[in-house]
Amino acid sequence: MPLYLSEDDVAGLAEPAEAVPVIEACFRRMAAGAVEVMPRRRFSVEGGYFAVMAAADEDLGVAGLKSYTVVDGKLAFVVCLFDLDSGTLQAVIEADRLGWLRTGAASGVAAKHLASPDATSVGLIGCGWQAASQLAAIRAAVPTIERAVAWCRSGDRLAGFCETHGATPGDTPQQPARCDIVVTATTSKDPVLRGEWLRDGALVCAIGANDPKARELDAQVIARASFVCCDSIEDAKLESGDLIDPIAAGQLDWLEVHELHEVVVGEVAGRQADTDIVLFKSNGIAAWDVAMAHELVRRAQERGVGRAV
Repeated sequence: MPLYLSEDDVAGLAEPAEAVPVIEACFRRMAAGAVEVMPRRRFSVEGGYFAVMAAADEDLGVAGLKSYTVVDGKLAFVVCLFDLDSGTLQAVIEADRLGWLRTGAASGVAAKHLASPDATSVGLIGCGWQAASQLAAIRAAVPTIERAVAWCRSGDRLAGFCETHGATPGDTPQQPARCDIVVTATTSKDPVLRGEWLRDGALVCAIGANDPKARELDAQVIARASFVCCDSIEDAKLESGDLIDPIAAGQLDWLEVHELHEVVVGEVAGRQADTDIVLFKSNGIAAWDVAMAHELVRRAQERGVGRAV
């Protein structure tokens, strides 16, 4: 019978730091050609949309899909995981926290492989739900991090985030933008990070704006970037306004955009010099959901967590 894991079950099974090696291993399997990914597709519904994304991981022996609704500001996520050996449904997992874990972990992997070797600071523009996993995963992946600076438009939310996560509140977005690793984790449709704010050697992890009509980064970020990569070029061509617009304007070419798994396995060198500005544009792909779901199910079975349905 399939295993059912609730959000509370998932919360007790893994932390962002533990998700980093899971997602790094996923990138390695992607580079080896063992993973097939279907980009996200959204269907308009009254008050919002319904989204579906899927992947098959031959090395793990599983396939799965994540589906979710966004209706009148409310979200509900679920991952269905299938065993490829038996062809059976292995698990149904409530997946808001699962997505939180894998998104943070992906930026952790990017930071491990693309941040300057002497990076000691991380800045966050946005201090909501996603920012917390970003910070935890990057701290785990880059042990030299000593300081975190955050900024968001809500003073109360900023104060709460900084107190909870050991960060320093910034008075303006320029302050986190001056850090060695800069994360944009917002729902803004207009740029929140300007290239002129970045210091030489910065890594930018842009995780919001997975919509062709939305951007977190201004044109100068792209202009200053010596290396640009994403999680999936196929998906980026559909969703990354931060790349689609500059490419349409002739500022960048898709041939200049790499995928992070190429860096992880050493097929391409992401950072050529300590002073390079590097960009990782993250949209979130189903391969991560499947890998994280597989790990959660493994842990749940070992610990007797969840229930059969």
